[in-house]
Amino acid sequence: METILHAASFLLDWHILLAALAGVTWGIMGGALPGISPSITMALLLPFTYTMDPTAAIVLLASTYVGAEYGGSVPAILIRTPGTNAAAATVIDGYEMNKQGKAGLALGISLYSGFIGSMFGLIMLIALSGPLALVALNFTPMAYFALGILGLSVIATLSGENLVKGFIAAILGLMIATVGSDPVTGGTRFTFGSSELLGGIEPVMIMVGLFAMSELLMQASKRGSDERVRSRPRIQFPDFKLAKRLIPSQMIGNGIGTFEGVMPGAGGTIASFMSYNEARRWSRHPEEFGKGSPEGIAAPETANNTVAGTALVPLLSFGIPGSNSTAILLGGFLIHGIVPGPMLFQRSGEVVHGLYAGLFTATIGMVIMGILMLPVCIWLVNRPRPYLNAFILALILSGIYSIHNETFDVGLMMAAGVLGFFMRMLRFPFLPTVLGLVLGYLVESNFRRSLVLSGDDYMIFVDDRISLSLLVLAFLFIGGSIAKRLYDTFVRKPETITES
Repeated sequence: METILHAASFLLDWHILLAALAGVTWGIMGGALPGISPSITMALLLPFTYTMDPTAAIVLLASTYVGAEYGGSVPAILIRTPGTNAAAATVIDGYEMNKQGKAGLALGISLYSGFIGSMFGLIMLIALSGPLALVALNFTPMAYFALGILGLSVIATLSGENLVKGFIAAILGLMIATVGSDPVTGGTRFTFGSSELLGGIEPVMIMVGLFAMSELLMQASKRGSDERVRSRPRIQFPDFKLAKRLIPSQMIGNGIGTFEGVMPGAGGTIASFMSYNEARRWSRHPEEFGKGSPEGIAAPETANNTVAGTALVPLLSFGIPGSNSTAILLGGFLIHGIVPGPMLFQRSGEVVHGLYAGLFTATIGMVIMGILMLPVCIWLVNRPRPYLNAFILALILSGIYSIHNETFDVGLMMAAGVLGFFMRMLRFPFLPTVLGLVLGYLVESNFRRSLVLSGDDYMIFVDDRISLSLLVLAFLFIGGSIAKRLYDTFVRKPETITES
């Protein structure tokens, strides 16, 4: 209680309030631009924090992180382009709702769920930073490998009607993840002599190509008039009945987001996909998922916004950045001579309490700026298709080019777009590819490190209790999904045919 009261006193400091509002506004803009990840958005602000007050500087960077995690859902819903890796799961039902003329409601659900996730993440950060960080420290390479396998187990659910095509798509993503330097030996793999591929292929380039560029190619291949359902240019928050329906999905997102956030290296992407999967598993309307389900937006958006708060737990308590974004925030701490770790709360308690107040202000500001900015976004999407496609293409190309200022990245993204075009034509799902791409390095690197530690003894994955628990959970998920498919194929469908 003393911590909360002390943090509340910072809400009267206009430096903190201004930094939080400026950070969340910039974060929403950065997250909404395809190719501009939260870490890049934060890094662009880092030079401006040198001369700032330490507390205001940290609040500015952390608020940018919060805003960017939410902002990624805006293009995911409006133009089928995930602004961040974590927003890829939002594309599934968000864009479907947009096509049905419900863009305002989809964005309202995203904003509402993001607010709940951010508030819950802040509460977890304040109340449970010590105990949860201790759990994170117990994670070994074996446990991280098992965590990646648990994430990949979602593929069985995301594969659509054809499980074989889903696994082929996932293997494609895992293959792309192996491009670059070997995580153990440092040798080069599948670079074909290109220095640009030594560092691997960043997921955002493939994701933008698969989702956005392929959509533009599909639009260009169609003839006829622009037959779209127009969306009203205003935000529509869920009514009481819908909000009540979303509660279970949001609780799932909060729980998984908390667990994944405190595990360094896990992050919002795994949390979003797992939350989507579990929300569909426990939903009373699983048939709506993939066709514009409100729960399919609420679960991943709640999860990745929860991660934005809980990811700070290992950073503040032990100085361990769990993602690129928290690494940028760590740099902000070090610039001002503040070392995160066990002594942070004693030596720089003012900064920590100011950060709590700033995150609270940023969460409120996220709703305000969302209400002000999103109607403009909806209005832009309702413009004639040729003009809109030209604008989207310019946005995509400029965003991808700005990552490294190299035309090679643009070519890589466009190649991924062509691949996505043919995957669409052949009805291969995108999401298993994205999941394999994102989790490929986590799985491979920790698998091989574990074998190095054990001398190639595979029993090390069973001997580690956390690893064994996660692997059993993964196999239960896979087994349950396959059993459900077999039941639907050989039991439910024949019964339906007989009745008809």
